[in-house]
Amino acid sequence: MRIPAFVVIAEFQVKPGKLPAFLEAARDDAKHSLADEPGCRQFDVICPEGAGDTVVFYEVYDSRAAFDAHLETPHLERFRQAFPPLIIEERPVRFAERQHP
Repeated sequence: MRIPAFVVIAEFQVKPGKLPAFLEAARDDAKHSLADEPGCRQFDVICPEGAGDTVVFYEVYDSRAAFDAHLETPHLERFRQAFPPLIIEERPVRFAERQHP
């Protein structure tokens, strides 16, 4: 039986030379999301091949409510404070329901 999951896909275009600083802030958010949020199942920080300084977050939560709780956390607030001067663009966040596993 499939257990529903709420998926969040966020994508950022990072300024040239700012990728290490952006990844440091992203890793902090991902690490604390997994450690401190019972409803966070997965938080991957991905650099797609051939996409320059693009970074993608693939996040999996138990539910929309678990994601909404994530929006109120101190580690997300730290990330929100850190990333704006490091990026060219934050692309629209996409939401999905995971179909497998």
